[in-house]
This record gives sequence, structure tokens and C-alpha cells, in this order.
Amino acid sequence: MRFGITYSTPYYGIDPDRIATFARLAEACGFESLYVPEHIVLYPGATVGPYEIPPSLPYADPLDCLTFVAAATERILLGTGVLLLPYHHPVILAKRLATIDVLSRGRMRLLTAGLGALPGEARAVGVDFAGRGRRADEAIDVLRLLWAGGEEGVSFTGEFFSFDDLCSFPKPHQTTRLPIHIGGSSRAAARRAGRLGDGYFPGGALHPDERAVQWELVRASAAAAGRDPEALEYTRFGSIDMDVERVEELAAQGVTRIVVNATATEPDLQREELSAFARRFGLVDDGTRRPGVR
Repeated sequence: MRFGITYSTPYYGIDPDRIATFARLAEACGFESLYVPEHIVLYPGATVGPYEIPPSLPYADPLDCLTFVAAATERILLGTGVLLLPYHHPVILAKRLATIDVLSRGRMRLLTAGLGALPGEARAVGVDFAGRGRRADEAIDVLRLLWAGGEEGVSFTGEFFSFDDLCSFPKPHQTTRLPIHIGGSSRAAARRAGRLGDGYFPGGALHPDERAVQWELVRASAAAAGRDPEALEYTRFGSIDMDVERVEELAAQGVTRIVVNATATEPDLQREELSAFARRFGLVDDGTRRPGVR
């Protein structure tokens, strides 16, 4: 099992010293990865399910934030939870992600892409809310095509994106393909993860039976697409106070990574929470960082 942690700027704030301190603490405690969320814009009355989102919440740009984290750390992997993929042009995004991966020496490896749940956010960036799933599918194809393409250029013709003979350099660090995990809480997201993703990171308050159905749907969709279901990673949210028994339950369900968040907002209390978690799961041993429980 691998363990990640989130830094939610709407909850913890955007003070650069606190972000850097938190990221270094997470790395020192042996967390594998650090995730940040995304909203491009909010507006009065925006709701996700029954919850209204205060429009003044400071959602920092996730990729800029991760670049900052990369400069403040040495080993921790960088993740989004989630990047709203249909609201980004993939030609620009391919360059940004590859650049972060190069500058971080290969740590931009946990991109998790979602669709977004706010119709007003889609309208603000000129995206048809109803078509955002197809747009995301196409964007994944474009990203991978541009990363893999050479000096001869690559071409693409689709419903949303078209271009001829483009070259996108630099390539990601020592590879031509970055992992793309799929986030969401729907069966459509599960099918997308199986068909196109390198992993599935479901959110939402789903019933355990529905979570099991979705993971099986991920695996079945992968097999139907001629892909290896065993190669897919399965990430789930956990709590900072979870016990060993709960981790074992999730492992038995096929989970390969658990992402938690600190409940405290003050740095001293965050240090206590992260350090206690690291001790509980043996992430550090005699001052030596370990990547997680094996």
C-alpha cells in the first residue's frame, strides 16, 4: 500500500511558507505523494450535491502549486485530485505537464483527471457541459499523442481538437508517457478509467456496494478494451486517524494507494497528525524514509 496526502488550499490557505512547510513535512514523514484539487472559477449558488460552495474559497492553480511544491521538495510525487481535464486545452496542457515532470525529475506522475460538476464553470471556459466527457476522452488521446510524437510531428482530427504536424518538446522526464488516472464517482468514470486510464480514484459518498461495482466495471472495461486490468492502480480516500485494520480492508478490495488529509490547519498540529500516521504505518524507520507499507 502507498500513502498520499492532500493539500487543499481552500481549507489550509495559500500562504507559500505553509505550503512549502507542509510539503516538506509530508515528504519527511514518508508519504509517497501530495495531491491538490482544482476549481478554475466559482460563483454564488454553485453546488455539488446538497452542498453550496462558498465562492471566495481560494483554489490555487493546481499545476502552478505543484511546481512550487516540486521546488521545495526532493522525492514526493505530485498529483491532482482532480484536474478538470475538459476545461484545459490539451496542446497547452501537454507542455505544462511535461515541463513540470522534467523540472521535478520525473515526479509529475499522479495526474488524476475529472470532468467537473459545476455547469457554470464549464460555461465560463466555453465548454459544453453535456459534452465534457467526450471532450476529456479526446484530450487524453491528444496528450498521449503529443508526448509520444517526434520531430516529424503528429496530427489529430477529432470532434473538439484538430491539428497537423505538431511537435511538443520537452518530453516528460525519461519517458514519452505520463500516467493519467481517472477520478469521479459515476459508472461512466469507472468505464473511462478502464478504457483509457492508468488508474481509478473514485470520490463521493458512495455506498460500499457501489464502490465494488465500479471497481469491477473498471476491470471489465479494461479487459474489453484489450488492456490488462491488473496493471491499473486503485486509489481511495482515507482518514488521517484510520487504523491498520481499515487499511487491510481496503487492500483486500484491491486498493493500491490511500490518500488522506490533515484535519488540522495549524502547522504544529499538522505535524502531530502526519507524524502519528507515519509511525502507525511504519512510513519512517529510524529516520529513514520508506515509500509505504508493503
